This record gives sequence, structure tokens and C-alpha cells, in this order.
Amino acid sequence: MRLSSPALKVLAVATLPLALAACSSGSGTSSSDGAPSAGPSAKSAAPESPAAVLPTGTELKKALAPASYFPSGFAVDADYSRDTGDDFQPQSTKSAAKPHCADLGATGWIGLTGIDGVSFAQSSYVDDAKTTELDQEIDAYRGSAAADVMKGLAKVVTACPDYPDSDTGGKVKVTGAPTAGLGDEAYTITLTNPAWENGTTLVAARVGTAVVSVLSTEGDDNGAASGKKLTAHIVASLGKLSKQQG
Repeated sequence: MRLSSPALKVLAVATLPLALAACSSGSGTSSSDGAPSAGPSAKSAAPESPAAVLPTGTELKKALAPASYFPSGFAVDADYSRDTGDDFQPQSTKSAAKPHCADLGATGWIGLTGIDGVSFAQSSYVDDAKTTELDQEIDAYRGSAAADVMKGLAKVVTACPDYPDSDTGGKVKVTGAPTAGLGDEAYTITLTNPAWENGTTLVAARVGTAVVSVLSTEGDDNGAASGKKLTAHIVASLGKLSKQQG
């Protein structure tokens, strides 16, 4: 899980090559009452390399919104922008322990579902006053894990109806709901606190085996409109990337 925020610590992620399982084969014959032995059994298929079916971090980075997309006064924060490059990392699923709910306020919040993909790209844009941020990330997963991530978001909201805010001492209220019109499926989480001037909107949208995740505090609507708009932009870019790969 990659957690970072202008107000939160960074956990660096090493990009590890994915170790591919060796191809196995089996052979055996059987005979009964002098019947001819069976032909040689077919070798089991080698697991497909993620590179053959999934985008690398370098490719996912191209689908993120460019600097020209963001409002005037916003600039990329290089300390919170990274990707897995041309390597893949092992896909992992963590135990279903109670999530650290405060991490909903950090980039990489999608990792609270407990599933890490094989590649990712993320970047963070902050305004001049460093009070408003727009964060974007794309994670690619093997098999049905992307759909499992989306299912896990509702579980995170159930486990985190609220959490203490270390800055104000108050409680952050957490609400979530499925969202129509973004990718194959989408889910939106809203964070509010009476002590804040504006809340935070988190949007996740699945596009095939990838999940787009956005954090927004921009605007006077808890970041809802700008968060959905940024997600839609990335979803469209990711769709174009998929067609180019196909």
C-alpha cells in the first residue's frame, strides 16, 4: 500500500520483479489386460507473464492526467509521485484485520482493501497554498482481484464509520456508496469533519483489471465534482491505453 500526503508520512515502495512459477509437466502411462499404454500427457501451461496481459507502471503513468489538466495554481508534488516502472511486484492479499482508518485521508487509500496489485502509477497535485490537493493513482491486478478491490471498499466503510482527526481532535465521518457512469463499476467515499472548511472525496473506478483511485479536496462540495471529473478523465485515458495494447 502506498500511503502519502502533504500532511502524512510517505512509505517508499520497492519495485520488485515478479517471480514466475516454473512450468511443470507430468507423464504417466497405464495398461490393463495388455491394452496399449496411453499417449504422453500434455505439459501444464506455464503461467502467463503479467507483461503479456497487464500494463507496467510506465504505461499506467501515461494514462494519468497531465499537469495541463489541473487548475491554475496547482503543481505536481514530486515527493508523492511514483510508479513501478517496467517491473512488476508480487500481487498480495493481506489479512482481514481492521484497517487503519485514518489512512483514508492519504494517497494510496485504495490499499486499505488489503489487496496490492502488480503495477501502479500515482501522482499528487497541490495548490500554491498547500491547502488543496488532487491525487490520482492507477493499480493493475491479476485475475479477478480488481473486482475484489471494489467489493472491499464497502467493507472498509463499514469498518470505518468514523475515525479521530489528529489535527483537530474531532471525528471524521465516513460515508460511501456505489457510483454510476464511471468505468465498469465505481464507488465513492466522502470524508467530512465539522472542523474542516471542506471535506474530502475519494473515488474508485474499475476498468477491466485496473482500478483508478482519486482523492480530491478541490471545490466547495467536499471535492465531489472535481474528484468525479478527474476519475472520468483517467478512465477514458485508460480505455485508450487498453485499445492500444490490444
